[in-house]
Amino acid sequence: MYKPALISGTLLAALAVITGAFGAHALKELVPVGKLAIFETGVRYHFYHSLALILTGIIYSQFPAKALRTATVMFIVGIALFSGSLYAMTLLSIGGGSIGPLGVATPIGGVFFILGWIFVAIGVIRTNQSEN
Repeated sequence: MYKPALISGTLLAALAVITGAFGAHALKELVPVGKLAIFETGVRYHFYHSLALILTGIIYSQFPAKALRTATVMFIVGIALFSGSLYAMTLLSIGGGSIGPLGVATPIGGVFFILGWIFVAIGVIRTNQSEN
């Protein structure tokens, strides 16, 4: 097991639940439906990749590769950039603001998600394990 992935995955999953509850209860009164959908996309991908972190930590026990540690970082950065930017877009819209050019963080975060999955595959492929 790779504890950093497991710990960050479980804590980020808890944060995704908290964030989702905030969106479902408090935010729905403050933002239009379209903005709420953006927030919900952030929560959904936040949760998916929190689970990906947990999965990566478990996979590491069978395939202890540096690439899986790299995948952990990619997923965490992806959550921060992708979901974080969507949260910021929604919250700033309450006061009529926007994140402006920082909106580029969303697709960059998506690239980090993709890289995370690629590094998981690389870690599994490159690890020499004899069949049990």
